[in-house]
Amino acid sequence: MTPPTVNAYYNPKLNEIVFPAGILEPPFFNPKADDAINYGGIGAVIGHEMTHGFDDQGRQYDEVGNLRDWWSPHSAAKFKERSGAVVRQYSEYEPLPGLHVNGELTLGENIADIGGVKVAYAALQKALAGKPQEKIDGFTPDQRFFLGYAQIWRSVQRDEDLKLRLNTDPHSPARYRVNGPLQDSVDFQKAFNIPDGSPMVRPADKRVNIW
Repeated sequence: MTPPTVNAYYNPKLNEIVFPAGILEPPFFNPKADDAINYGGIGAVIGHEMTHGFDDQGRQYDEVGNLRDWWSPHSAAKFKERSGAVVRQYSEYEPLPGLHVNGELTLGENIADIGGVKVAYAALQKALAGKPQEKIDGFTPDQRFFLGYAQIWRSVQRDEDLKLRLNTDPHSPARYRVNGPLQDSVDFQKAFNIPDGSPMVRPADKRVNIW
């Protein structure tokens, strides 16, 4: 990637994560914004790339980038069980009538999205420890974290492009990159005091949690 590219990646063969300078600008990172917004933005992206090291593909590489099975049979079995739940969750999403997200194709990115939000939220809690939890624009730091995460995926997309990407793109459509992880997040539910049974709260027995 070139320096001005707005993107990021994880390279399993080098066990490295890379963030070109282009992504270090709003909405992903804003030096004038509060911590909550930035942890929800670039923090979730950093967590996403870290989690790729332990998704369905990245977990097959060891710490020096060798393609090697280093997991115990028990851990591998539990991972496959939990990742299967991710496949089922995202396969339920129907961006267009009759067209669903391919849960198998998008598995690695969905795992990374779910893990990235969780890691970034935990990091924010450490950053805010012992500090005043002041509202900004009427929103608490926890609420602003999730708003910051949602804002990085704002987009406009034609149906024709969406149809193409549902068949070829390993990433879920932007809407589900937001709704998917947050529907599984207990922290999101608590932040906005959302009652059980709401569309943005998956039933406890269907929530996925890999890491």
